[in-house]
Amino acid sequence: MYLTKDKKKEIFKTYGSSVLDTGASEVQIALFTLRINHLSNHLKKNKKDFNTEKSLVRLVGKRKKLLKYIEKKNINNYKKIIKILKLRK
Repeated sequence: MYLTKDKKKEIFKTYGSSVLDTGASEVQIALFTLRINHLSNHLKKNKKDFNTEKSLVRLVGKRKKLLKYIEKKNINNYKKIIKILKLRK
């Protein structure tokens, strides 16, 4: 499995205010990014897996909505998370 409990706790601690802060937008974006990267690597090997491709598109849309929300709410957090996760070039 690509995402263990320890890995999740590390992400919660890094992007949230504490290990128990699982609902913060920054944490959700980090988890979505990790999952998107995992699915992208899967699709490179399995080009005809259309269900995974559909899930990937859905995840990208969810992440995009959360990024818009953070951009409206706090531009500094938006810039910080973009830089840390290397989402934009």
